[in-house]
Amino acid sequence: MAEPSYTSLPTSHLPGSVPAVITEERASAVKHDPEANMQIFPPNSGGGGGSRGGYQTLTSPSDGNGPAPGNNWNGTFSVSSYTQYFNVDTDDVVNRLTSSLYPTGDFFRKIEANPDLYGLIWISTTLVFVIASFGNCATYLTSKKTDSTISWSFDVNYFQVSAMAIYGYAFIVPLGFYLLLQYFGSRVGLIHFWCMWGYSLFIFIISSLLLVIPVNFVRWTITLVTGVASAAFVGLNLKSHVELNDLTIVLVAACVLQFALAIFIKSWFFH
Repeated sequence: MAEPSYTSLPTSHLPGSVPAVITEERASAVKHDPEANMQIFPPNSGGGGGSRGGYQTLTSPSDGNGPAPGNNWNGTFSVSSYTQYFNVDTDDVVNRLTSSLYPTGDFFRKIEANPDLYGLIWISTTLVFVIASFGNCATYLTSKKTDSTISWSFDVNYFQVSAMAIYGYAFIVPLGFYLLLQYFGSRVGLIHFWCMWGYSLFIFIISSLLLVIPVNFVRWTITLVTGVASAAFVGLNLKSHVELNDLTIVLVAACVLQFALAIFIKSWFFH
């Protein structure tokens, strides 16, 4: 008499049973969105389904039956959401710094795949301390050159003014141009604008070191050269995005603002 076979009995309910292996069909449902990139802002911390960027989370619907959450601002308050915008090495930064000194109009193409905020924050912060500290040095040299008996004191307010001016300019001006060009159909991301404007400030660090020279004619010459070079860098890179909509006035405004920043630094900190 043959013994009954128990091999076909279900065992998933038994203690210590091993769960079934996930098939390739099910595993494909939890893959990351292939179109996720570093050009989306604000960072999307809940993207999935129909979302076109940001991060894939464990709570994202994968079967397409539930409503797909759109891009939201949840990732804005997560520090980890911004790590992708600092994914640059020394060679990348040096190459972009060099490009800002030799404007050719192809900066957006160079940063298209990997725009960063490292340059914006690092350059802006450095510029704040440079113009405040060297501005005090320039004031000291000028006062001693005029009358060596005049007492001089370090002006701490320089740091407050430089921080408000530089950080405000570096973040608000690119945001304004981004919103304006988006209205006219531009496809350039906000991170690209912040990245480009951030590196455009690098030349002001170099010029601030030279503005310590206590000769007013030399200072104005350095200021004019810096303003023209910085305006040319911004103008050439915005040119391709404003020509299609005949927005020459936008291009002129961007160049004027860069030149005005150079005049402001000279007049306020190196007078």
